Amino acid sequence: MDNQQQQQCRLALQALKAQLNDEIVSLQQSAQPVILDQQAVGRVSRGDALQQQNMALANLAQCRLRLHEVLHSEQKFDQAEYGYCEGCDKVINLSRLLARPDSRYCLDCQSASEQ
Repeated sequence: MDNQQQQQCRLALQALKAQLNDEIVSLQQSAQPVILDQQAVGRVSRGDALQQQNMALANLAQCRLRLHEVLHSEQKFDQAEYGYCEGCDKVINLSRLLARPDSRYCLDCQSASEQ
């Protein structure tokens, strides 16, 4: 990978990190405890609010996990190991890295691990 391609990947990684951080802040607000005042909110509305809170908590967990992957990829950049598959140690295709900059595996290894 040449310097220009590395820069593209680094920018994509930074953009993803910023997006995930913004999403985490938003989801933290949505995941706040639901108020148990049934006088102000009917049972159905309260049930909907609880369901939305649970969905926000699940999305928050996924965002935090993805952010962890982004931070791992940044460390790999610092160690000059970014862009190499952790499964077979081959170079990960640039188009894959630009689409998913936090990829740990090449497409073949990723497909094999999902089966």
